[in-house]
Amino acid sequence: MDRPMLCTAAGGSGGLLRALPHRRGVLLGLVGAALAPGARAPDAEEADGCVEVAPGLWVLPGRIEEASPANLNAIANTGFIAGRDATAVIDPGGSLPHGRHLRRAIEARNLPPVRHLVLTHMHPDHVMGAAAFADLRPEVIGHARLPEALAQRGAFYAAALRDQIGPAAEGSAPLAPTRLVQNTAELDLGGRVLLLRAHPPAHTDNDLTLLDHATGTLWLADLLFVDHIPTLDGDLGGWLRVLEGLRSDAARQAVPGHGPPVVPWPGAAEPERDYLAALRDDTRRAIRAGTGLAEAPGRVAVTQAARWRLQELHHGRNVSAAYRQLEWE
Repeated sequence: MDRPMLCTAAGGSGGLLRALPHRRGVLLGLVGAALAPGARAPDAEEADGCVEVAPGLWVLPGRIEEASPANLNAIANTGFIAGRDATAVIDPGGSLPHGRHLRRAIEARNLPPVRHLVLTHMHPDHVMGAAAFADLRPEVIGHARLPEALAQRGAFYAAALRDQIGPAAEGSAPLAPTRLVQNTAELDLGGRVLLLRAHPPAHTDNDLTLLDHATGTLWLADLLFVDHIPTLDGDLGGWLRVLEGLRSDAARQAVPGHGPPVVPWPGAAEPERDYLAALRDDTRRAIRAGTGLAEAPGRVAVTQAARWRLQELHHGRNVSAAYRQLEWE
């Protein structure tokens, strides 16, 4: 296999990832409370911040914050799954230092080699750490629409990351996908087969999920937000339909893109579904009433939005996106 091409130019090494905050007690308490009866509780958070949420499946939780020099864009949940012969990285992080931190965590566990890199969608907090794995020449897997999305937004994302985290952004870049998923595909890690599924437009137009049959774990990435307010960059109605369809998946727990490392499935999706449904329904009412877009964020899904962290940053944008989609339906 040819070495994957960087989607944007890579430069120097960047800074070392600042250690994630020590929040074992709070994190494990939240996760333990959220798990369904009989579900396996995650192992204790280790020194590198990773949590083994199921046998051979680790999540490195992100911070519920905006990108900054202090967090180096380590704000999304990332992780890895190990089989007998290979390890798959699921979202390599938001910057080169973040990706290097994740790679060191894998190497510290003496796992099989990283042969696969799964990019669940194009957002920079999930893909810009991929450059940390480029020398391993992994198979890079993404949604069939991911290459176009990266081509359209890659330069903007790189510039925004430099503004957000400063010199530590140097060298951060996604890797170009070498395997595209149109509908579904299987990924064999050796004695462990993962089901990949490409979805119609929802959170974005290039969302990819992963089901680990061995442990009943559904990796949803940003199709599922917990605590952090959902952010709409795709299709509002489509997102609600995808969530409904995923309810039938044979999974007992899910890894959200933002929030705790693992939550019960499908129950943990209810707050997100309620917010998105209120966003849709209230936007329709506001359009019919002639409410202007400038006034709409203060009138649309206000009660539901207030329940989420970072709503002051993202709710107005969600309302604007909903208006654009619904005003001509």
